[in-house]
Amino acid sequence: MAETQEEGLDDLPPSAKLVFKVLEYNGPLTQKGIVQESMLSARTVRYALERLEGIDVVDEDVYFADARQNLYKLTEPAQEFTGEDASCTAD
Repeated sequence: MAETQEEGLDDLPPSAKLVFKVLEYNGPLTQKGIVQESMLSARTVRYALERLEGIDVVDEDVYFADARQNLYKLTEPAQEFTGEDASCTAD
């Protein structure tokens, strides 16, 4: 399944790849947080999140501190794809 995500990420526009990296480095963020970290426009971030959700790389959740906003985070397979928790090494 990681190969499918890799192909999906390669086909995305640069803005979606940047949003992916922002979430990878900073963890779960609201759309406003992603806008601040990436310095992209709110509209561009919305589009990027739609594209990332379309290939099942990003999950949307309720942001309990402010129910008017959503919290975006990478899905588990996306984290495996990016190399997090890579405790296996070649012998």
